[in-house]
Amino acid sequence: MATVLEQLLALAAAGTMLISSSLTAAAPQNDVDGLLFLQNRQWRVSKYYEPKTIKAAVPGQLQDMRADAAAALEEMFAACKEDIGVTLKAVSGYRSYQRQSTIYSNKVDRVGSKEKADEYVARPGASEHQLGLAMDVGQKSDDVNLTSSFGKTKGGKWVAEHCWEYGFILRYKEGWEDVTGYSYEPWHVRYVGKEYAAMIHENEMPLEHFLLLIRQDALMEIVLGSNEEVAAP
Repeated sequence: MATVLEQLLALAAAGTMLISSSLTAAAPQNDVDGLLFLQNRQWRVSKYYEPKTIKAAVPGQLQDMRADAAAALEEMFAACKEDIGVTLKAVSGYRSYQRQSTIYSNKVDRVGSKEKADEYVARPGASEHQLGLAMDVGQKSDDVNLTSSFGKTKGGKWVAEHCWEYGFILRYKEGWEDVTGYSYEPWHVRYVGKEYAAMIHENEMPLEHFLLLIRQDALMEIVLGSNEEVAAP
């Protein structure tokens, strides 16, 4: 049997492991190169962050995304065309910090205040487009792109129903405004990978809430695993 001192030392070691492990396993929202990095009005990315991107082979403009997201976008667009005959188009993918800063400044000039501009545009560092994982999606030959009416189109409805199958989530759903900090945007999809997208779809919750579940489960596994190691003779 282990002595009291040995058990205390084991507990101390387990605590150290808990702290270091939790930084990665229980906090994926802090990994800017990961699929679950959290970016919103409160949590922003550095102006120096520039992901490696490629141009997705899809119709539209500003098709640049990270390679895994670009491949998934191509797969999703092809599936939509095959399923319902609708050609989706890329409207806006990766944007640099500087580009977002320009967009935001222009909006402030047009509406007259930062408070009003915040209702429509993310401040630099707060836009998921800087991660290279987000795409604003439209429907080809349609004038309702980047409006809430896109959600009522044939393509918009298909995206809402099927995007998770290709690793994307609708980041800003109607009714989630108080959590996400952004208004309803049926055109904005965020790549998180097929595994996580399926889980988020099944739980029907914003990314912010899903990350809380991830953190809770990961910490519980670490604690239980540490306790089992300490209890072992």
